[in-house]
Amino acid sequence: MREFLFNGSPSAAVTLVLAHGAGGPMDSPFMETIAQRVAKTGVRVARFEFPYMRRRRETGKGGAPDSGPVLMESWRDTIAKLGGGERLVIGGKSLGGRIASMVADESGVRGLVCLGYPFHPPGKPAQTRTRHLEQMRTPALILQGTRDPFGKPEDVQNYKLSKSIRIEWLEDGDHSFKPRARSGRTEADNLGAAIDYIASFIAPP
Repeated sequence: MREFLFNGSPSAAVTLVLAHGAGGPMDSPFMETIAQRVAKTGVRVARFEFPYMRRRRETGKGGAPDSGPVLMESWRDTIAKLGGGERLVIGGKSLGGRIASMVADESGVRGLVCLGYPFHPPGKPAQTRTRHLEQMRTPALILQGTRDPFGKPEDVQNYKLSKSIRIEWLEDGDHSFKPRARSGRTEADNLGAAIDYIASFIAPP
């Protein structure tokens, strides 16, 4: 597997760099859909994997995610390899987006996009992962399903978050934005809304 997966034109003004979630690789169906559809909006998309996910590919075995410092350094290395933060928006699914948020300010990136932020472990809303978000300077977009066990509206509304952070809720979506059939919405509806939010955030009309 290549170090990066790219979608979109190399001449695009902005590249969105995405990291995967804790359990799924950079070419999971969710990541493929997001990358392909964002690229159609005129933004180049780059995907990469953390060291532990590369080891899983190489060995065929499982293994826990790397430590926080290793994940953060992986993000820093990726930003440097792609030319620095000036033309980059960084983010990713769950874990990937959370770690991106921890290096965004220091890296001088244009923005941050989190696809389902893990505000807290499921069932433990008091164990928040938001302290660094209180003073964030980087413009940020968090896309979150209203049924996400890692952070529902009733939890998140009580958190102190920087004014640079914009949260858009995807109706009845779970951690991957998928709604229940009885909601009247489809996964395609929520993914389409997510793409629209990302496109307008990166390149406002």
